Amino acid sequence: MVLRLSSALDMPLRQANELLLAAGFAPAWSEADLGAEALAPIRGALAYMLSQQEPFPAVVVDRRWNLLQANKGAVAMVEFLVGPLKPGAAINLADALVGPDVLKPHLTNWTEVVRYFVRSVEADAAVDGTKQTAALAQRLTRYPGVRTAMAQAAPSAGDGPVLPMLFQKGQTALRLFTTIATLGTPRDVTLQELRVESFFRWTTRPAMCFADGLLPGRGPHESCSSGPRASSSLMIHERAGSSRSGRS
Repeated sequence: MVLRLSSALDMPLRQANELLLAAGFAPAWSEADLGAEALAPIRGALAYMLSQQEPFPAVVVDRRWNLLQANKGAVAMVEFLVGPLKPGAAINLADALVGPDVLKPHLTNWTEVVRYFVRSVEADAAVDGTKQTAALAQRLTRYPGVRTAMAQAAPSAGDGPVLPMLFQKGQTALRLFTTIATLGTPRDVTLQELRVESFFRWTTRPAMCFADGLLPGRGPHESCSSGPRASSSLMIHERAGSSRSGRS
């Protein structure tokens, strides 16, 4: 009955487990570590997706935007903007986007992007009801300028079909939009909360290599077809342990 109720309410697996526990039953849905042997096919699929997205950036994050995996294009873009990343460092993309010291100095439409992004985190917090997501939403709103950004009027529909991210560093400008993919039929909490975010250039000009000017050895107008194709992804941070209880 409890499972039927959670299914009828379209509850996320994490909340379905909590409902079962509250009713005195054991959780029905597993929460495996992404590094578990049983999830090897999923890891292979994620690696393939990240590789196919090269040279454009792509990342894998959990529900609270902790970075789990990134391809070379993503690493190149971030290191171009903010400098070398510390190997093995835990990275939260929500903090990196909204906070004052990482991406904000290079994101010229930070106010518009942050207003949209923080609203989405608040919506996540309302849906999953966990203390961790609520804490993330509260932390983001405490960063300088966020409350002012949230109070501004929302953009009109005439401002374009999507909200791009406009990065500028020196003479290099990046105008990007993103897509977010999830697993279609997850039966594990960890997998249901995975997101793959892929970045694309917002341009109608002939395709040029995204890595031009960002990776060593690339000329300003060098074609993507020149040089070897990057085929492996870079694991930035992977949580230890056999299970995850939530994001930091």
